[in-house]
Amino acid sequence: MEKLNKFTKIFRKIYYKTFVENFKGKLNYNFPENFHRWDLIKYLIKKNNYKNYLEIGCDQNQLFSKVNIDNKIGVDPVSGGNIRKTSDDFFKENKSNFDIVFIDGLHIYEQVKKDILNSIHFLEKDGIILVHDCMPDSLGKQAVPRYKMQWNGDVWKAIVDLRQIEELDIYTCEMDQGIGIITKKKNTSILKIDKPINKLRFVDYFNNYEEYMRVISVEKFKEIF
Repeated sequence: MEKLNKFTKIFRKIYYKTFVENFKGKLNYNFPENFHRWDLIKYLIKKNNYKNYLEIGCDQNQLFSKVNIDNKIGVDPVSGGNIRKTSDDFFKENKSNFDIVFIDGLHIYEQVKKDILNSIHFLEKDGIILVHDCMPDSLGKQAVPRYKMQWNGDVWKAIVDLRQIEELDIYTCEMDQGIGIITKKKNTSILKIDKPINKLRFVDYFNNYEEYMRVISVEKFKEIF
């Protein structure tokens, strides 16, 4: 993750709140304390007998080291995983398909959307894509460019954007900073919004996140998947 010095954080915070958005509301989620992203992946691997795993954005292998599966690839340009490339470069050269993909790379809408669409191209028919950091609780945690250490970015906008198309069925599980769940199936709940993605602000998310993200609990996730 990008290192920020004190001056950069202050400058970006002032700039963002002056020229982009200044909103003080904060959300309180019901994230389980004893069920994490590695637990979700373990559940899916066991239930579906998945064999091939791809992780985009590995950092210090907080997740990658915990995934137990026959074949796993971790892509990160800086650290962790087992392939030192950007996700764009990896997908240009990749020839393999995957049962499960976990996306936790650059937390900026445009890149997250690109990573999702690239992953879909290499996803097995009954595979699943998981996207981390979909549920920021405050303006600072979703501001782009980043000015806080704890940062979700505007990943949520990629979920909102793709929920408007017919070819993907998408939910967001209320756990571990919000996990987007994407399958290559007919959209059973097409989202309709009255703003283009580039006009959405955190206040829109704050007021509509349950509808925007199609939020479900871990229990509901296990019923569906």
